[in-house]
Amino acid sequence: MTGRRSRFARSALAVALALSACRSAHPPPSRYFLEAPPPSPDLVGKLAFRDARAEDTLIDLAPELGVGYVELLAANPGVDPWLPPDGTRLVVPSVRLLPSARREGIVVNLGDLHLYYFEPGASPRAYPIGIAKDGYATPIGVTTVKSKREKPVWVPGPSARHDGYPEMVKPGPDNPLGEYALYLGWPGYLIHGTNDPRGVGRHSSRGCIRLYPADIAELYTRVAPGTTVRVVNEPVKLGWIAGDLYLEVNPDAEQSLEIDETGKLASPRAPVGLREQVTRAAGKAAGRIDWARVERAGLRRSGVPTLVMRPVNERPSAAKPVSR
Repeated sequence: MTGRRSRFARSALAVALALSACRSAHPPPSRYFLEAPPPSPDLVGKLAFRDARAEDTLIDLAPELGVGYVELLAANPGVDPWLPPDGTRLVVPSVRLLPSARREGIVVNLGDLHLYYFEPGASPRAYPIGIAKDGYATPIGVTTVKSKREKPVWVPGPSARHDGYPEMVKPGPDNPLGEYALYLGWPGYLIHGTNDPRGVGRHSSRGCIRLYPADIAELYTRVAPGTTVRVVNEPVKLGWIAGDLYLEVNPDAEQSLEIDETGKLASPRAPVGLREQVTRAAGKAAGRIDWARVERAGLRRSGVPTLVMRPVNERPSAAKPVSR
């Protein structure tokens, strides 16, 4: 990690200046629209705002707001996570475009640190999650919920035992599984609660998927054994709202870990193939794409859906490639 942190530090100042200039010169045109968005099959939630208080730290504020720590930092670049100035207007990124995976059962998107639940006849639900820390991973693919248990007993695996955990941890305040657990078809991997909400929305587990206590309690009552679980990695998502295309770009795996560890994004880069992905999603409406907005969203990686289309009668701006 030493080499990685050194690279991050060398570019931090230049990146901070670039992000500051980008944000001041080109405020996101869709931000306030998403406070009360029209119905869309590609969107869940709505955007909110919160004025920071002198005693706030973002790691403690994230659970209070029901969002993840990394996504809160990504949506508020330049804000000191440990000492946000009193009165700072914070973006609460409680709005999400849905992943492109089949919309049924549970979809876990490692690319935006969220779990989505698609219940027949109901609106989709989105929950921030904690995922694997550096050196661990969650499998990508399809499995099912094999069983579920209230007040689960945790049997630590070899790596946890190596770190000093006992052979078994009974239900209670010291149990990292929290009050509820969904056991997956992948042995050793669970969707569960937590006894430390500050680990949600971060890289904090050995591969399991952690939810806030209130979120896992709600999900637990709705999910039955046999429910399909798809785990994907989509940091870039696109969707349609009121006839316009929106783009959501989240930090990739390395950048997300960087934000978690350092509190900032010091190595911005646009996702490879972003221009092609936007073009495919736009289809016949590709001529309306504002490529300058696409480029800014690709570099900023705020995780907030951004309008990337010009009005129908507006003349196109100069296109600028954003992929490498």
